[in-house]
Amino acid sequence: MADPKGFMKVARKNAGNRPIHERTSDYSEVEQTLNSEDRALQASRCMDCGIPLCQWGCPVDNLIPEWNEKLYKGDWKAAIDLLHSTNNFPEFTGRICPAPCEHSCVLNIGEEPVTIRENEVAIVEKAFAEGYIKPSPPKQRTGKTVAVIGSGPAGMAAADLLNKAGHTVTLFEKDEKPGGLLRYGIPDFKLNKYTIDRRIRLMEEEGVVVKCNMQIGHDISVQELVSSFDAVCLTIGAMQPRDLPVPGRDLDGVHFAMEFLGQQNRIVSGTEIPYDERIIAKDRHVLVIGGGDTGSDCVGTSIRQKAKSVTQIEILPKPPEKRTSDNPWPYYGKILKTSTSHEEGCERRWNISTVKFNGLQQRVISADIEQVEWGLVNGSYAMKTVPGTQETIQADLVLLSMGFVHPVLEGLVTDLGLDLSERKNIRVGKNHQTNIENVFAAGDAITGASLVVNAIASGRRVAKSVHSYLAEK
Repeated sequence: MADPKGFMKVARKNAGNRPIHERTSDYSEVEQTLNSEDRALQASRCMDCGIPLCQWGCPVDNLIPEWNEKLYKGDWKAAIDLLHSTNNFPEFTGRICPAPCEHSCVLNIGEEPVTIRENEVAIVEKAFAEGYIKPSPPKQRTGKTVAVIGSGPAGMAAADLLNKAGHTVTLFEKDEKPGGLLRYGIPDFKLNKYTIDRRIRLMEEEGVVVKCNMQIGHDISVQELVSSFDAVCLTIGAMQPRDLPVPGRDLDGVHFAMEFLGQQNRIVSGTEIPYDERIIAKDRHVLVIGGGDTGSDCVGTSIRQKAKSVTQIEILPKPPEKRTSDNPWPYYGKILKTSTSHEEGCERRWNISTVKFNGLQQRVISADIEQVEWGLVNGSYAMKTVPGTQETIQADLVLLSMGFVHPVLEGLVTDLGLDLSERKNIRVGKNHQTNIENVFAAGDAITGASLVVNAIASGRRVAKSVHSYLAEK
């Protein structure tokens, strides 16, 4: 145990964020870091509970009390070894995970949980800085080949473990650089893309072959793919966005969130985007439809592009400020989340439905919205409009961030003839195997859109299944 009375002697201390006036002028990471001494004190607050509910709440089963103890004692090498034993990429989850572990922390009963997420990223960054993380290629190869399609967190995790098991792994990516939504969906002010490049470089030095700009079905046929590799693992994500079929949807200025976010991430990386293709929030009244993390990312990016105003609307009710009686600890707290982007300046509204978009010369200029209310109908929640509440709000850039419905089916999925679930995700068995013997799937492609930490966990599970399959062969 780090310090049996640490939680009684040391108060929770967050690293904090850069000042708003400073951070909204660039795309550098918002979150600051604590010095090593303060970080060790924060680790001392971990009580090493008899039942580590923090670990129960963590999708990758992080050994949280164990590595907090090593952090408190200054043994950074042991701490990163413990972290890596369950999580391939703590530098990602330590930055962008919503930390279900902290919601489950016993100290969260008093709303002062251990700073688990910040401790995690501190350990991995210290380990990189001190040279504890080095290439460690497998000592021998099995002679088996695996293709992993999609280089997001699930694909990276699967490729990493399969390579470490001695298989020859090729990681295919349709975009120009690897990382999936880590690179082209999450803004740089939350996740610096250097962290992806650093990890990919390490994986390549360990033997993973990374091939970008590879569209399966175009640059290589699905038949060639399945026949050329002993196993194929699909980690293509759930990239089909939920649309909003209302009048005016086809007006210029109405875009899916990922079009907007991906373009800005490319610009930050130095990619030239023709001006007539740019989606620019500068001097515009921006309407973000959808209240989740992607919507929040659109808010922060619009503010950095110097939007005239930003409004975010959500069709669901406003979450409570505190846990309700039907959402007790140690479950994830379904409470109002205010992101750093929201703090930078944004009007937020709930129980709002979009009726139509209005345009002038084929360009969106406003949106008609109305209030809704939710209630139980035959045991299920249902929505109904509130009469007399319709209004028109100014909006000359609309960003649709209402989530994703399922993987993109055209091309790879349909060409392979894969079975689908009722929600049109790829159907797999308990071992992540599809209806094609040597084709496996993992991540958002089988579950629908979820958290990065869930994708990593799924990628780790599918790697073990593929390894068992190859061992039997």
